[in-house]
Amino acid sequence: MKPAIHPPYGPVVFRDRAANYAFLTRSTATSDKTIEWEDGETYPVIDVEISSASHPFYTGTARVMDTAGRVERFERRYGQREGGRG
Repeated sequence: MKPAIHPPYGPVVFRDRAANYAFLTRSTATSDKTIEWEDGETYPVIDVEISSASHPFYTGTARVMDTAGRVERFERRYGQREGGRG
């Protein structure tokens, strides 16, 4: 690897304010805002709009689309017709 071309990689706290959830990880992203973490150290903090704690897929609140009804309606409208093409 070439020296001095990669951004610094260090600990960062990502915070989801909507779900009141934060986690400490490592990233090249940084911020001017800081937070004191559970271990007593101060880390840069990045606020995110959505995380696994608030995403509908991971929280189980995702809606399932009624694709079967849509397919049946499409086939009724545009399905194969007698004497026609298709």
